[in-house]
Amino acid sequence: MGAGQSTSQAHPPSQALHVLRVTPHSPASQTDIEPYFDFVVGFEGDALEAHASIDAAKLESIVEAHEGRVLNLLVWSSKRHDTRVVPVTPSRKWSQKAAAPQGAKPSLLGLSMRMCEPEATMDNVWHVLDVIEGSPAESAGLVPMGDWVLGWSGGVLGQENDFYELVEAHVDKPLRVYVYSHDFDALREVVLVPNRHWGGDGLLGCVFGFGLLHRIPPQPAGRRPGSTPLELQDEYDDALFIPADADNMYEQEHPQEADDSAYEREQEQVVDWRQRQQEHWYPDGGSRGSDHGHAVHSHSHDAIQEVDEDEHLQ
Repeated sequence: MGAGQSTSQAHPPSQALHVLRVTPHSPASQTDIEPYFDFVVGFEGDALEAHASIDAAKLESIVEAHEGRVLNLLVWSSKRHDTRVVPVTPSRKWSQKAAAPQGAKPSLLGLSMRMCEPEATMDNVWHVLDVIEGSPAESAGLVPMGDWVLGWSGGVLGQENDFYELVEAHVDKPLRVYVYSHDFDALREVVLVPNRHWGGDGLLGCVFGFGLLHRIPPQPAGRRPGSTPLELQDEYDDALFIPADADNMYEQEHPQEADDSAYEREQEQVVDWRQRQQEHWYPDGGSRGSDHGHAVHSHSHDAIQEVDEDEHLQ
């Protein structure tokens, strides 16, 4: 497998180095390695055929031996479920200008990683299922069905309750979390301000799903990160041919009709979008809150209302 090539691998490796951060201006930042989604499983030529395990100490020595020379890392993507070759040139020159603690060894790659089991890590995401109008979650821009919370500025979250406890620890304080949009294949930072005085239930006014049924689905093969989804391309392409002042001209001549028409179009788009999301996530005709067929029940502990076994109103 040469540089830039990839091979499909439906099942994640048993162990890998999970990429948590890519330092700006580092050798790794010049590659396509993505934090949270990429796992280093080895290097080209180490006979790691099934990616059953990885020797971190051996990999570290190999990286040092390749200082100033190209090293082909084997990287598994949880987005696309494939393993690809990522060429990178280890170097310490980039870190000489960066402020580092005295006595600290400069990083050769600029990667922050941890040893983990990718299968378990893929479950540690919180799927945004519903957002209540006027809530802190809506103010922060969380998108129902399309967004997943991956972690926060303080690091990764190891289990389901970690996120809910984190929210409770940040009442009336800003909480920076990393949110992934599946629709646009993009990772962004979102600032949440949990509070009890926004006028509704919960600290955020948001229903989250957690567990196997709420994993991030793989992206279509060949789609570039940040590209416009296929279902939105026609809409954006058509917009390119609309004069910039067309709406203003019409609104000036027919103000009431323009308002009514804009409102109707907006409502139609919302209904159509929700229908497509419902068909995508629940093709069997089910609905949110019925993944397990359990009766909806309530169990409150402070600000969290448990809606279903794996769904929580926060």
